[in-house]
Amino acid sequence: MEATILLVEDDRLVLHTLARGLRDAGYAILEADSGEAAMQLCADHRPELALLDMRLGGMSGIDFARWLKTTLGVPFLFLSAYNDSETVVSAAELGALGYLVKPLDVPQVLPAIRTALQRADEIKKLHQAELDLSTALKTSRGISMAIGLLMQRFGTGADETFEALRAYCRGNRKRMVDVAEQIVKNREAVDLSSHLGKR
Repeated sequence: MEATILLVEDDRLVLHTLARGLRDAGYAILEADSGEAAMQLCADHRPELALLDMRLGGMSGIDFARWLKTTLGVPFLFLSAYNDSETVVSAAELGALGYLVKPLDVPQVLPAIRTALQRADEIKKLHQAELDLSTALKTSRGISMAIGLLMQRFGTGADETFEALRAYCRGNRKRMVDVAEQIVKNREAVDLSSHLGKR
């Protein structure tokens, strides 16, 4: 099954024509004719991409895009009848993956959707890699701090202290990162004396 796409357009003819064409192309389509209706749809479904009319009645497409990005992290393309540089710049500043000028037909939209989905996937992978790196750095920092405190307490070197802490964690069936956190917060008295000198 292809990706789920949220289509938000207040012109019902454009909405239904695009929705039908995108379904025929194999996409699952969620249709809304306002930002408010789209928000309700997003309570039950999480699209991989959104196509948004920039100038909706009620909540604007820009406001909805901002909500979509900050609340759900869903990437989006804008649809607009306007192609002036100011409108295009504001769309880009908001983080739109593309900008399509109406009137549109489905063959014209499909390449932009495929490209946007690919870029969205790349961005998602980059964010995950960044998160993994941040977690690894925090974990490493916590263990390093705990080893420093233990070195000071026991008057030992870094390698010896690390090996003793690892042996302590294995013997007590605890994760090193958890024990390190407790040492740093001074909630766990770790006696490494029986492990010092062992390799």
